[in-house]
Amino acid sequence: MAIRGLVTTELEQIRIDTADLAIGMFVCGLDRPWEETQFPLQGLEVRTDDDVRLLRELCKFVFIDRRREVLIGRRRLLTLARSDRREASFKRATTYADTIGVREEIPKAREAMRATSELLDRIYEDIASGRPLSVEYVEQVVRPLVASVLRSVDAFLFLEGLRRHDNYTYSHAISCGALAAAFGRHLGLPEDTILSLATGGLLMDIGKTQLPEKLLRQPGPLRAREIEQVRTHVAQGLEIVTSGGIHDPDVLDVVRTHHERYDGSGYPDGLTGNTIPMAGRMLAIIDSYDAMCSVRPHRKALPRHKALQEIYRARDTLYQGELVEQFQVCLGVYPTGSRVELSSGEVAVVMEQNQVRRLRPTVLVISSTDKQPLEKFRMLDLLNQTDDEARVEIQRGLAIDEYDIDTSGFLTAA
Repeated sequence: MAIRGLVTTELEQIRIDTADLAIGMFVCGLDRPWEETQFPLQGLEVRTDDDVRLLRELCKFVFIDRRREVLIGRRRLLTLARSDRREASFKRATTYADTIGVREEIPKAREAMRATSELLDRIYEDIASGRPLSVEYVEQVVRPLVASVLRSVDAFLFLEGLRRHDNYTYSHAISCGALAAAFGRHLGLPEDTILSLATGGLLMDIGKTQLPEKLLRQPGPLRAREIEQVRTHVAQGLEIVTSGGIHDPDVLDVVRTHHERYDGSGYPDGLTGNTIPMAGRMLAIIDSYDAMCSVRPHRKALPRHKALQEIYRARDTLYQGELVEQFQVCLGVYPTGSRVELSSGEVAVVMEQNQVRRLRPTVLVISSTDKQPLEKFRMLDLLNQTDDEARVEIQRGLAIDEYDIDTSGFLTAA
């Protein structure tokens, strides 16, 4: 059964018993959270008897949108069948749970971070020097990263937030790979699909190694000719990846379509809606989000929660609305790795989400109340503070460059 993301319209929503379900209806709500089903996205077209049977097994009642009617012509069924086969790996496969605590995972995540950084640097150096992409190196990069995120989603993202982001290209690749793994985990996708998404996130901008460094670091607006030159990194990236022997369709979809936009305003092909593969729709959100959070030559970094707000404002135009909503749930109000200012005046980094009280995560305090770096960082659980302490809460989110506090030493701690 395919789940199609649809541009949000005004709903004429009514509740019906599943005994009254019929082919051609559009289901916009269930009697349970969508996350408790195998459907990764909200919104379901009822096209077959199997669809009706499955919904009757899952639910006693559903909500349908009377404004939407599913057309079941022969040509449309053939198109949907091809889409079903292509995106079968994006159906919910499992519900992941942390198998290890964040603090226990941190040493393993540190090693995965070190290996990822070193090998990715080697990969980019090879490509820039004219050597082919090494599939072996790519495997060695992505597997430890994904394994760490699957064991504990917060540990790797927390450490990634502590790194110095001196080289945007490398930092962006690592961030997007980790975020892709976390998003795939949140949606309950199969592990092989998560590996493909993370690989795509790591490699989607590899074509930029073929562009002049001066162009990539230009501080002001680009001229039309320069914009077209930058856009060639998509085709060059595809050539590098396929020539290196990577033919995973999900990886290629990410490289080819992560700059496409839901309303057709993207490039290189101006694809719209669900003609953009699911992998491309997911990585478009991740790519934009991380770019907004990063220090760029032409733009200041945004706090991570502000970047999420920008993405949310562009739902159903630049990005698929249902995916945007799921991405927000995945990351939380203050995403793991965010820098925040506490009500005490101290600066901290979000270390672990609290799934019940999302505004009260566990944080790593990195400064004194007057914003001076601490010699020894300390952990603070904002939910479980002792009665004799002054209650501390998050005052606001910070951009990565708002206070010059070096946290990279935590990455090499024993």
